[in-house]
Amino acid sequence: MPQAKQHITSGQMHRGHMPPLNAAKQAAAAATQTIAAAQHAASSNRNQAAQQQLVQSCKFPSSGRSFQEVQAQLNEVAAGLNQSANEVVQASRGTTQDLARSTSKFGQDFSNFLEAGVDMAGTSQSKEDQTQVVSNLKTISMSSSKLLLAAKALSTDPSSPNLKNQLAAAARAVTDSINQLITMCTQQAPGQKECDNALRELESVRGMLENPTEAVSELSYFDCIDSVMENSKVLGESMAGISHNAKNSNLPEFGDSVSAGSKALCGLTEAATQAAYLVGVSDPNSSAGQKGLVDPAQFARANQSIQMACQNLVDPACTQSQVLSAATIVAKHTSALCNACRLASSKTPNPVAKRQFVQSAKEVANTTANLVKSIKALDGAFNQENREKCKAATGPLIEAVDNLTAFASNPEFASIPAQISPEGHAAMEPILAAAKTMLESSTGLIQTARSLAVNPKDPPKWSVLAGHSRTVSDSIKKLITNMREKAPGQRECDDAIEVLNGCIREVDQASLAAISQQLTPREDISMEALHEQMAASVHEISNLIDPVAVAARSEASQLGHKVSQMASYFEPLIMAAIGTASKILSSQQQMAVLDQTKTLTESALQMLYTAKEAGGNPKAAHMQEALEESVQMMKEAVDDLGATLAEAASAAGAVGGMVDSINDAINKMEDTPSLEPEGTFVDYQTTMVKTAKAIAVTVQEMVTKSNTNPDDLGGLANQLTNEFGNLANEAKYAAITAENDEIGSHIKKQVGELGFSCTGLVTKAGALQCSPNDSFTKKELIESARKVSEKVSHVLASLQAGNRGTQACITAASAVSGIIADLDTTIMFATAGTLNRENAETFADHRECILKTAKALVEDTKLLVSGAGASQEKLAQAAQSSVTTITKLADVVKLGAASLGSEDPETQVVLINAVKDVAKALGNLISTTKAAAGKPHDDPSMLQLKNSAKVMVTNVTSLLKTVKAVEDEATKGTRALEATIEHIKQELTVFSSSDPPPKTTAPEEFIRMTKGITMATAKAVAAGNSCRQEDIIATANLSRRAIADMLHSCKEAAYHPEVSKEVQMRALRYGNECASGYLGLLEHVLVIIQKPSHDLKQQLASYSKRVAGSVTELIQAAEAMKGTEWVDPEDPTVIAENELLGAAAAIEAAAKKLEQLRPRTKPKEADESLNFEEQILEAAKSIAAATSALVKAASAAQRELVAQGKVGAIPANAVDDGQWSQGLISAARMVAAATNNLCEAANSAVQGHASEEKLISSAKQVAASTAQLLVACKVKADQDSQTMKRLQAAGNAVKRASDNLVKAAQKAAFDAQDDQAVVVKSKMVGGIAQIIAAQEEMLRKERELDEARKKLAMIRQQQYKFLPSELREDGQEQ
Repeated sequence: MPQAKQHITSGQMHRGHMPPLNAAKQAAAAATQTIAAAQHAASSNRNQAAQQQLVQSCKFPSSGRSFQEVQAQLNEVAAGLNQSANEVVQASRGTTQDLARSTSKFGQDFSNFLEAGVDMAGTSQSKEDQTQVVSNLKTISMSSSKLLLAAKALSTDPSSPNLKNQLAAAARAVTDSINQLITMCTQQAPGQKECDNALRELESVRGMLENPTEAVSELSYFDCIDSVMENSKVLGESMAGISHNAKNSNLPEFGDSVSAGSKALCGLTEAATQAAYLVGVSDPNSSAGQKGLVDPAQFARANQSIQMACQNLVDPACTQSQVLSAATIVAKHTSALCNACRLASSKTPNPVAKRQFVQSAKEVANTTANLVKSIKALDGAFNQENREKCKAATGPLIEAVDNLTAFASNPEFASIPAQISPEGHAAMEPILAAAKTMLESSTGLIQTARSLAVNPKDPPKWSVLAGHSRTVSDSIKKLITNMREKAPGQRECDDAIEVLNGCIREVDQASLAAISQQLTPREDISMEALHEQMAASVHEISNLIDPVAVAARSEASQLGHKVSQMASYFEPLIMAAIGTASKILSSQQQMAVLDQTKTLTESALQMLYTAKEAGGNPKAAHMQEALEESVQMMKEAVDDLGATLAEAASAAGAVGGMVDSINDAINKMEDTPSLEPEGTFVDYQTTMVKTAKAIAVTVQEMVTKSNTNPDDLGGLANQLTNEFGNLANEAKYAAITAENDEIGSHIKKQVGELGFSCTGLVTKAGALQCSPNDSFTKKELIESARKVSEKVSHVLASLQAGNRGTQACITAASAVSGIIADLDTTIMFATAGTLNRENAETFADHRECILKTAKALVEDTKLLVSGAGASQEKLAQAAQSSVTTITKLADVVKLGAASLGSEDPETQVVLINAVKDVAKALGNLISTTKAAAGKPHDDPSMLQLKNSAKVMVTNVTSLLKTVKAVEDEATKGTRALEATIEHIKQELTVFSSSDPPPKTTAPEEFIRMTKGITMATAKAVAAGNSCRQEDIIATANLSRRAIADMLHSCKEAAYHPEVSKEVQMRALRYGNECASGYLGLLEHVLVIIQKPSHDLKQQLASYSKRVAGSVTELIQAAEAMKGTEWVDPEDPTVIAENELLGAAAAIEAAAKKLEQLRPRTKPKEADESLNFEEQILEAAKSIAAATSALVKAASAAQRELVAQGKVGAIPANAVDDGQWSQGLISAARMVAAATNNLCEAANSAVQGHASEEKLISSAKQVAASTAQLLVACKVKADQDSQTMKRLQAAGNAVKRASDNLVKAAQKAAFDAQDDQAVVVKSKMVGGIAQIIAAQEEMLRKERELDEARKKLAMIRQQQYKFLPSELREDGQEQ
């Protein structure tokens, strides 16, 4: 470069000392030399690769200035060079001096331009940009050289026209090459490329907004709104970054802001398009598009890429790295095609297409594998032979891909665009318009920003940028507003709400008309047709409840459709309901129909309000609970109205709805159930058998009612319809869980035939109800009933065939349970010593039969276990055979036990227990076999089956040992103990399992069972010390029973629902420890029996202490289970409390009954005035029971007071204590006496021999006696005693109940007096006589009242003398 400058300078130095022409030639030559040097400096090579290498080897110096400053300088010197080129052209037409001056100036300007170009190359960020700068400098130098050569030639021959044209063309070439460099440098400016990319991206997404008829993403509507909000925030930040970075010339950050803004704009456009599409298809008149099974464009792109890669593979000039690159492309696209085929085959319901996709995918995969294999060989040995093999392998792959692409292009698999209604288009337009405005303004903004990045000092451009920013912000705000306002389903919800409000107003008007009896009956339609119209509308509304709820939760695009559908059924429902009410004669029934219809409409209205608020937004969590409540309310309203309609239809003989229900149930059997089966076939089989038998009973009752009471047929027909609906629903799941499809289809077929028979029977029932005396219809109904019964038997037979083996297992398990119960009874007889031998037989007579039968049972066990994996037929045979054998075994063992004689009951019990263990093991084995039937070998139920079989064999072996040792006096005790130990181990295994017990029990029962452990422990220690076989046998029997009872009651009590988890675990742990400790004790006793020693016997105490400690822990755990709410049921105070509370309840019931009754008008018929025998007698029984319990409680409390020293055991002075000599017991006896009087009064009142007054008096006496008892409690007992507090509470309840009885009786008596009819005689004499008689009766009653008061006062004075001193103040205070 310096050399070039030097040449130009030397040319200028000699310019003034030469003749003009020579000077011009010299200047031109110097300029040419300068340009040639520049050319040589710019590029010394001809090809692009060498030029690129030059750039990489040369480091261009950085000027330290910004890109804009360097570019401004380049623009300036470029303009100067262009001007100099034009001056050279003009000077060529003038004098030689002009040409010399212009060429000299051109050389100087070119030198400056070259220097600016080198600075630009140094400022460029990438080697590629530097290469392009150098290339353009080379082009400019070449065109400049041609310009000077043309000028030089023209100066030598000014008259040549061709040279002038060449000069003009060379000048234009210089201008063009300068422009090309300037343009290229402008484009390479930081941020320019990002701006261009952004503009292209915006142009590509602009097409989405034209007519969106397909979903562009999987976003829901509210996801679209969230996306718009998020992207608008990003866009706002990007726009601020664009402005700031352009102003401060931070061009890399400017480019990042432009890229981020472009991405946000694309996201905004995509979300707006998807939202507009969802708004359009949500219109009720629009239909949503369907996504294609495959994307043909994806297949076409993959096909093209694979073919291009294969062409590169077979190209002879292809290098090894290019081969591997092509192989990667092929593998990538063929994998994508295979995945697409797999998805398509799983989605299509067409079996032919499914197979074709699978086959095509296999062909592509296989041919790809072959090609990859050949490519690997080529990579290992890059020779011509392997290249030919690779070329041959590409052919089948290309053919397979072509075939797959052609098949995927089938129109059947193409997507179907949405059909959007004009209303939908109108709803979409605001969203699309706002999005289009946003895109247009964003495009202008980026274009303006691109200019400002190059030239930030351009005020007009900044104002344009601000205008575009405002427009973009406003359009996004408008977009968000429109999206919120146009949310799918909102307009339809408003319309539906308006419709339902109108329906409610119509029902209200009809109700007012019905109340005023002005509801005109409809004559244009029958009652049955109205019923069917109502039923159909209710049915459709019911079917739409869940779809509307689902749409409101998460499917906004479906909300409008479902809401509009639901609203469309309410107008016909209202019309039919009003028409039905108009034809009903009963005003009450009219109002019932109208009120329930209004309730349904109101609940639907509430649901629509909630659905509108939820709007299909899954993120609106606060609305989900309200939506669930409104759905539940609407379902209840539908059920209520449906039940009323069914009842009314059956009562009116309108059975059309029932027939439709049965047909609907038949059709639904073929539908795929929405839920997975929860149970096994056996569960559904059991339920169906029960329902089918119920149908048979209903049918028989219909036959009976057809002769006796045809009016009841409607209700029975409705019952039959409901029962069949349940049967059909169970049949659907039974068919799925059946052993094979053939059995399932047979079951559904038989149930379907039963349904058609039921429709005939229901129709005949309706006809007979309308015409009860039609004998022909009766015969038809009986014939229909016979057909239904026949079809029921067919259904039962199909169920039996469906799982004969498991059904046989169920039957067998039931039979074994009966055998076990029978053996328990036999054990009771044996224990009582009443199991006697017959005909002087001996055990030897039965031993062989027992052994033979037991061995046969072992063989049956093997068949049963193998039957679990075999057919149902073999399983059924094995189950039946095992039951037969265990029945025979139990019988012969019972005979054998009886032959031992009742004088040895313990040995009898041992023998029967042994066979009972076998029976229990068999029952468990049958249950596990049933559960394992048809399961694979690795199923957990098969492991349980093996364990059950082991237990079965163990128990049979134990039975055989017991049978052999039962007459051996030396070993039978040992054998009994061994059997008991094995039995306890099995019980402990069951206890330790996580399975809950079949029932729960109270902790008190558990505590009672622990007492048996203590007795058994003492017995075991005694047997260990004595080593007598009789003691050992007794210990074995007692231990077996005590441990089993304890374990059962422990688990049942632990699983009580009111027992906490912590206490439950504690009880189970100590139960296990207790049983394990007792097991250790028995095993130690067994060791002592076999090898008696003093040391071993000494260890019995430690074993028994361990058991005693566990029992103590168990009792404490049981106490913890009781808590504060549990009580001892044997506590006499608790009994008294319960009985008193029961008495209070009975008295209150009698009082309510008495209060409701009114006497007849005849005053002397007292037996009718208190017609409440059951209540009075129940109250009397309850009070009698309470009194009995109260006496017991008083006795217990009396003993407690004596023990505390508060009451003497024998009174010091009988006169002082009087009737209180026995304290609480005396008070209880007073209550008992008063109760006796109340019972007598009640009995007399019931029989009509006494009045209300006697009943009132007796009840008052009960209350007074109870109050005295409470006083005695308060005086004598501890004030903080919980026992006394409960007793007082119960006594207070009795007192209150007695008071209520008094009030009720008084009111009844008072009302009786008010209602007493007096017949006034019309004649004068008779009237005066009547008045005299009434006055006489009144005076007599007053005298009797005074005498009664005096008598009562005397009685109280006499009783008061006997009261203890501490009671008299209380009595006076009262």
